[in-house]
Amino acid sequence: MLVRLTLAVIFAALLAFALSARQGSVAKQESAEARQPLIPSLEGGDLFRAYCASCHGKDAKGGGPAAPALKAKLPDLTRIRQRSGGRFPADRVEKIIAGDEIITAAHGSREMPVWGPVFGQIAWDRDLGKVRLHNLTKYIESLQRD
Repeated sequence: MLVRLTLAVIFAALLAFALSARQGSVAKQESAEARQPLIPSLEGGDLFRAYCASCHGKDAKGGGPAAPALKAKLPDLTRIRQRSGGRFPADRVEKIIAGDEIITAAHGSREMPVWGPVFGQIAWDRDLGKVRLHNLTKYIESLQRD
């Protein structure tokens, strides 16, 4: 009887310790999640990885995992300046991303998602959509190689 009681007390203590450790772990996890921003990043590189890399590839050369499913071959985004006579057409790139200018040759029936409205709906402040468009365009400009 004493052995059973001792085992029961040890088991209860171990169970209490395990539950306490789990609660501490959950609290740490919730604390880490609380530190994450509610508004998605405004950084151009983060935006590119989140919205563009699946088609254009992490290196922006057109070989993302979704690229083979598209009708047209995707352009190498690192050569925009070269294809534009040595000048990066930031306004035009921004309009293409926003959906204000459609490039039928490259996108056929507009396979590229229009991110302008999406960026404007991410947060309560619609002006941040314009900031995201600008930052993404600047990031693409930073990828240019001659």
